Amino acid sequence: MFVRKKKHRSGHIGVLVVDKSNGKFREIKSFGVAKTDAEADALCLEANKWIRTYGGQQEINFTEPDIKQNEEEETERVLSNIDSLLLNGHQIILNQVYDSIGFNQIQDSILRHLVIARISQPMSKHATVDYLKSYFDEDVELYKLYRYMDKLYDTQKEEVQRISVEHTKRILGGHVGLMFYDVTTLYFETSRTDVLRESGFSKDGKTSESQIVLGLLVSRDGYPLSYCIFNGSQYEGYTMLPIIDDFIQRFSLDDFVVVADARLMSKRNVKLLEDAGYKYIIGARIHTESEQIKEWILRKRSL
Repeated sequence: MFVRKKKHRSGHIGVLVVDKSNGKFREIKSFGVAKTDAEADALCLEANKWIRTYGGQQEINFTEPDIKQNEEEETERVLSNIDSLLLNGHQIILNQVYDSIGFNQIQDSILRHLVIARISQPMSKHATVDYLKSYFDEDVELYKLYRYMDKLYDTQKEEVQRISVEHTKRILGGHVGLMFYDVTTLYFETSRTDVLRESGFSKDGKTSESQIVLGLLVSRDGYPLSYCIFNGSQYEGYTMLPIIDDFIQRFSLDDFVVVADARLMSKRNVKLLEDAGYKYIIGARIHTESEQIKEWILRKRSL
């Protein structure tokens, strides 16, 4: 069923609810005759309300003989029957990706909501709650979200990492190979400190704010493998070996290469890597290397 406006010879406009089945139109209900456009709009609203109440599921019809008015009337009818609009394209796609990785093994809907929201619209926790309600009709209270962050770190972190690593190994053909390690700092808009938040060397130039140090280990193509958080005053060179050692032991890796830049590959770290039997690649600036190394690199380039 749909609303149809029928113009009479007198200039007045009749408003009808019409049904089309088996190629034939059938008048279902008349809502009167309007003398002005405003009256016609009011009658159309009343007719659409009646359809929503008594008409059941509607079909879109673009076969009305009156070509001039058909598309406008059909569009107006369809839109006027929409009570709410939900953005679910992200969910349809990202839910499948989420499940294919294996995160559905963790029976916690908040994790799913947070992951999808973070990819769709990265924002603060408070804004994420509003976003989930407005676009996905998901009620996640703010205090529950904050509580879940503690739960995620305390009880689910290892499981999340296991699933991520297994997915990465599947993508890479069962072999991790190269492992890239780097460090960054995350600062807070406060000078207050605690056991974790401390003042230290800031990569953002925020020397007056407290911060934490974040170490991240990723595979080829940037797939995440492991991370660890250190207090803000920790020297970044001391963060690499603990993460790598822990990761290798937990996932029983035996054939890999550690890649890091020169500032992390101190003499101490190089010795520790060699003592452990780890292969490694050091990123360095050519102009700071010895003449012998420069000549070797130039010869390789010319081949």
